[in-house]
Amino acid sequence: MEGTTADLPLSARVRPFIEVNERCAASHLTAAELHRLPQRRDNESLEAYHLIRPEGAAHLDRPHVIVHRMKLYSDEVTTVDGIPVTTPERTWLDMAEILTLDELVVMGDSCVRVPRENFEGRDLPLCSITDLQRMIDRHKGKRGLRKAKEAIRLVRVGSDSPQETLLRLAMVRAGLPEPELNVPVILEDGTRHHEPDLSYRKYRIGIEYEGEHHGKERQIVRDIDRSERYAALGWTEIRISKRHMLNDAKPAVAKIRAALIQAGWRRTD
Repeated sequence: MEGTTADLPLSARVRPFIEVNERCAASHLTAAELHRLPQRRDNESLEAYHLIRPEGAAHLDRPHVIVHRMKLYSDEVTTVDGIPVTTPERTWLDMAEILTLDELVVMGDSCVRVPRENFEGRDLPLCSITDLQRMIDRHKGKRGLRKAKEAIRLVRVGSDSPQETLLRLAMVRAGLPEPELNVPVILEDGTRHHEPDLSYRKYRIGIEYEGEHHGKERQIVRDIDRSERYAALGWTEIRISKRHMLNDAKPAVAKIRAALIQAGWRRTD
């Protein structure tokens, strides 16, 4: 029976605990999973379900359920697969109690990114940076608030993956100029070309993060075509992979710094 239950979608597994308890909503790790937001890099398993229960509500004590008793406003609850779940922005603020600063920035970037409708079936972000700020302003004194205030200063629209966010953070902390994110290369005649993951238009440098799928044959063909387009435009392509992200992404930063210096950048720019 346990195996059968484990095979059910998360929404189906958590639904019974919410339906029998009014004024509850899935929250924290459970809400992040339901919203498909990136969480911890160690991908800890959801052995318990997290529920939020407003202050003043009756006590709730059930096995495999972690209950968080705190302020919860009606506009901080949405529905996912028919069950009440904290909104992405409220989930982000709640996760400030659990995540590291960088993990919280990764989640924030994922919340505010503009999705690609062809692949994801939607073209609107889960929320805006203004929505994240509203949560911070509303919940004064909340655990993790200081971390959330630090994280929101680092959240940017445009990052398409956790790896892109972590690379950007490493670059900026190393003193490199902040790159643009997924901005298309547009020539003087208005011709629109590809969108580098991160780029420096001033120095004609595009940075591409190569995920595991880049080893597949069809992707290799696309990557070769992309490299040829970079060369034709007079741009420098920098390809970063997982191995460059080791040791706090120092190999990636060194590779990018070398390209910037060769293109004329100086630390005082």
